[in-house]
Amino acid sequence: MSDHDLPILELGEEPLILDGLGYSGITEMVAGVTENKAPKGWWIGFLLAGAFMTTFLGMAGYLIVTGIGAWGNNSPVFWAWDITNFVWWVGIGHAGTLISAVLFLFRQKWRTAINRFSEAMTIFAVICALMFPTIHVGRVWYIYYTLPIPNSMGIWPNFKSPLLWDVFAVSTYFTVSTLFWFVGLIPDLATLRDRSVPGSIRQKVYGALCLGWRSSNRHWQNYERAYLLLAAFSTPLVLSVHSVVSFDFATSVMPGWHTTIFPPYFVAGAIFSGFAMVMTLMLITRAVYGLKSVVTMKHLELMNKIILLTGSLVGYAYAMEFFIAYYSGNEYERHVFLYNRMTGPLSWAYWIMISCNVISPQVFWFKKLRRNIPVMFVVSIIVNIGMWFERFVIIATSLFRDFLPSSWGYFRPTLTDIFTYLGTLGLFFTAFLLFIRWVPMIAMAEVKATLPEADPHHHPKHDDAHAAAHGDPEPAPAE
Repeated sequence: MSDHDLPILELGEEPLILDGLGYSGITEMVAGVTENKAPKGWWIGFLLAGAFMTTFLGMAGYLIVTGIGAWGNNSPVFWAWDITNFVWWVGIGHAGTLISAVLFLFRQKWRTAINRFSEAMTIFAVICALMFPTIHVGRVWYIYYTLPIPNSMGIWPNFKSPLLWDVFAVSTYFTVSTLFWFVGLIPDLATLRDRSVPGSIRQKVYGALCLGWRSSNRHWQNYERAYLLLAAFSTPLVLSVHSVVSFDFATSVMPGWHTTIFPPYFVAGAIFSGFAMVMTLMLITRAVYGLKSVVTMKHLELMNKIILLTGSLVGYAYAMEFFIAYYSGNEYERHVFLYNRMTGPLSWAYWIMISCNVISPQVFWFKKLRRNIPVMFVVSIIVNIGMWFERFVIIATSLFRDFLPSSWGYFRPTLTDIFTYLGTLGLFFTAFLLFIRWVPMIAMAEVKATLPEADPHHHPKHDDAHAAAHGDPEPAPAE
């Protein structure tokens, strides 16, 4: 075998796995997180997140008893923080499907260290998103009206309403994402089962969840086929779900909302905010649990490149909105963009959005900053703040100065708004901390497949050298 036949990673490309970790090293690192005692930092985070989640339950109960007037919804801003937070959470949930499905179909090996992490984040973010339209209906006990079944009054849902399209799109996205996440977990759950004490509750639980996985050739063939089908089915959802969410606004005739660029603009923004949230959580978890050998600087740099790309697309969309408002000749559209957003009483929110979403990601043009941990952590937080303000600007600045000056009003959130939003953050982080405590946060089987020795054409002498240097099992004799 010539040197030209060796895997690309051995010809000078930065490796995806550092410190010479082999199969056993990856298993010990990832499985050890679920098997060892949780660090103090985990308990502190869990108690804080649990406190905020309790706050959400209290606020939701108060809202149901009191009515949605407890929120800051007022005339003319009838949609306020509730829909802002819904769209923001759905957007955060987009990175998981993109990393898992789209990059898998394009055979991008660098996704393997971060896909499990982002898939779980997707599920938890969509759960938080669904909380808002559920309690927004006011009478939650009639939420089944949104389902396509005749209710007790013989009335069917309005299939022409984009709000009903949200029900189908988001619920489908949640179902497929959960299936995709669970199927990918099966081999790793079997690993945890085999490492558990025989007869223990832990072994029984993992044994039930891994569905009798025995790592046979037939099991792997069925697994890979199912995973590929789910990836292919999930990929259109990346484009469709947030496009449908954008239809809540784009299909109306309200100036500032009636914009055909919204579907691609919302999708780019969703990937932008989703990757930023993955970056925020990953940097903390990577440092706390010592995963720097598996989640390398190469992974982080590639994610920063995607943040730069999607941030630039979002900035282009902002510019196109202004151009369309000007070129259309519609005085109401011009008024929304020039006097409601750029210079109106809520202009502070608009300029925060521009600063966070358009300006801050531009630091990633420089490789030194793109590979700087504090810089990428700060930018990831700034981006998510900016993306929240983007949704707020779209909703509030298009409504607070309506067609009639007599109905103009300045929007102010109530304490119920604020604590409900903080409560969903608690719900998200509580679920996320439970995930990293009991489930492998790194896809062990997929990461192992990226190792050079996983290649059937890997040079034997390199296998022997690697095994001798890092204490792996006795290398097989060369043919």
